[in-house]
Amino acid sequence: MPKQSALRYLALHRQGLTSPPAFGQGVSATHRAICHLGYVQIDTLSVVERAHHHVLWNRVPGYAPAHLNQLVGERQIFEYWFHAAAYLPMRDYRYALPLMESIRNGQGRYFRQGEPRLMKEILARIRVDGPMRLRNLDQRNQDKGSWWNQGPGRKAFETLFMQGDLMVCERHGMEKTYDLSARCLPDGIDLRVPTPYEQATHLFETTLRAHGVFTRQQLLHLRSGTELREAMREVVDERLDAGQIAVLNDADGLAGYVDTTLLDAAPRRAPAVKILSPFDNLVIHRERLGALFGFDYRIECYVPAAKRRYGYFCLPVLYGDRLVGRIDCKAHRSEHRLQVLSLHLEDARLTRGLFLPALGRELQRFAEFNACPILDDRAIAAAKA
Repeated sequence: MPKQSALRYLALHRQGLTSPPAFGQGVSATHRAICHLGYVQIDTLSVVERAHHHVLWNRVPGYAPAHLNQLVGERQIFEYWFHAAAYLPMRDYRYALPLMESIRNGQGRYFRQGEPRLMKEILARIRVDGPMRLRNLDQRNQDKGSWWNQGPGRKAFETLFMQGDLMVCERHGMEKTYDLSARCLPDGIDLRVPTPYEQATHLFETTLRAHGVFTRQQLLHLRSGTELREAMREVVDERLDAGQIAVLNDADGLAGYVDTTLLDAAPRRAPAVKILSPFDNLVIHRERLGALFGFDYRIECYVPAAKRRYGYFCLPVLYGDRLVGRIDCKAHRSEHRLQVLSLHLEDARLTRGLFLPALGRELQRFAEFNACPILDDRAIAAAKA
């Protein structure tokens, strides 16, 4: 069986995190990256640049946040739900249809339906007035106690989005502009609802393509349903019989599967240092991360301050083929200053040698990405001491 280092390099290669960059440059590379990864999670937190931009910046030289609106406008990507809110390739739209149907039928486990009368009124107004933000609707309903300014109005809007009647046609920060799905979808798109077997095959191929090394739990991350589980078992068995994947066990350090067709082809050229988002596709599956990289990572913004070990929004630090630490940063945008609040390393020996200078260079690059070119890195000096 392959060594752990070979598995890690394969995982990094399939994630587009090895050198040279896998997807090219510019907006076309942004599209290729999203298609390859299968999704890029949308993040509401803005301590540093939001995750959907951060993930793509780490993989696409010359990435610009405007790329996403451009690709949405060109109908090449769309916003919906993967295991969380995400940008998805438009080619995969049909695989969102089962969730849309379940929401429409009131079967969403964590989703409460909006008020039908409000939903009809929203659809009618967008059909006549064109794309709208929620606040545009509010402007025409300023009466005290208006439904538009309350939870029911927002919930109606969200339901229309989740059940597929509306799509996001533009985004500015976290403010979304919606239009009718019929006006956002490209001509000729496949709108057949996939069978459980087709859905399982799509999830398997997405995981195989984007990760190369994966667990069974990863294949159905945050998805439920007996039919889908049984279909996934069938897909996995077929790929094992065909020799496309092989089983890894605990003796290999990871109980899961590896793509046998790519293992020997993965280059051993990992970047010197990359500062990753907590929602990066590489690190989002925490159990796999611990088994494959020996890195026990949890984001702590949801942890009470007194119980945090590493900081509110600590970012994983990749060095070569290892995750070697966590760095807590904050962008002070009005001051154009990126502050390094703390640095925690897995191995204190990294404070000697080439790592800290390489980290300093990447931090400056990260600061400029955050439009905060002034780097306050006194915590790095403290680590050196």
